[in-house]
Amino acid sequence: MRQRRVLGRLRDAAWVLAPLGLALLVGTGAYTLANYRMVTVMGDSMRPTYRQGDQLFAERIEASEIRRGDVLLIEAPEHYQGEPMLRRVTGIGGDHVVGDGNQVAVNGKRLDEPYVRHREESLMARPYDVKVPDGRLFLLGDYRVNSNDSRFHLSEQSGSIAASGVRGRVLEDSAAPTVLVTLGSLGIVLVLAGIGGYAVRRRTRRPLSSWMV
Repeated sequence: MRQRRVLGRLRDAAWVLAPLGLALLVGTGAYTLANYRMVTVMGDSMRPTYRQGDQLFAERIEASEIRRGDVLLIEAPEHYQGEPMLRRVTGIGGDHVVGDGNQVAVNGKRLDEPYVRHREESLMARPYDVKVPDGRLFLLGDYRVNSNDSRFHLSEQSGSIAASGVRGRVLEDSAAPTVLVTLGSLGIVLVLAGIGGYAVRRRTRRPLSSWMV
């Protein structure tokens, strides 16, 4: 009798667990695709913060959400051919950016850049003193000695990139991806539990004669 009650509860739970798990799995997947994308670092321009081969999550954002210091995934065919590139925001529209060697100042204030650990100076980069046009971004790589960034395109709108080319902002921590993975995994568990419940239900409904040998 006790076994029948347990099996009955499993059968009843199956009707809830599978649809709930499927809804959770589909919903999490749709939300992730709509708001995030996986990024693989392809070059050395963001060392040592990110190294070639690193897997990163980037959140999709509006241009109004961009902040100085953000690491962006950006498309700029006029500067970078092929895949989107990772670069750090140094100046936004209206900013006055001045750089000489490894020293950078924005609006008269020298930047503290702890992420720039390789302090070699690029022999190709010239000093610059620019005002970033509205709706555009002045971008630099963290590995200044080996980064194709705004310093090398000063003749084209002060080296800036259109904010409309931003495809995402790299997440600084893994909290959001961890929550999404957890929810997706929970959805899978619930679906499997529901399927197991359905299997028990079908088995317990077999005619008594089918259990006799």
